[in-house]
Amino acid sequence: MKQLRHSAIRTILEGEQVGNQDELRVKLAKRGFNVTQATLSRDIRELRISKGPDGYSISSAADSIEDDMPGMRDVMRSFGLQVRQAANLLVLITKTGSAQPVAAGIDYEDWPEVIGTIAGDDTVLIICPDERQSKTLKNRIEGYLG
Repeated sequence: MKQLRHSAIRTILEGEQVGNQDELRVKLAKRGFNVTQATLSRDIRELRISKGPDGYSISSAADSIEDDMPGMRDVMRSFGLQVRQAANLLVLITKTGSAQPVAAGIDYEDWPEVIGTIAGDDTVLIICPDERQSKTLKNRIEGYLG
């Protein structure tokens, strides 16, 4: 979700002038990304967006940094093996030694379905607020696993 949101922010800023965070937040909401001011501020900082007299702009250096980072789809496809659901909990089986970086990646994504993760050597426990959100996240992860 985070990478999709970052992509939407880049698209918005490449196509039109945006004068302030609230205007950007409204434009994101129209594209289906309802974010808080804190999340948007973090996105702006991570994307290295600057604000000038004409509004926000994104630097080409920020694009290359973002492109160099593997996305969760790539991480899951490379290291994830299987995901199982138990009520509001997901158990993600990974390749040996991969659970901690996968859990860190999940935490970094800031998905609304994730309260937190606990990682062992080859297993990540993902805690969700409820069973419905756990199922939603399970489906997303299964799509990433291929």
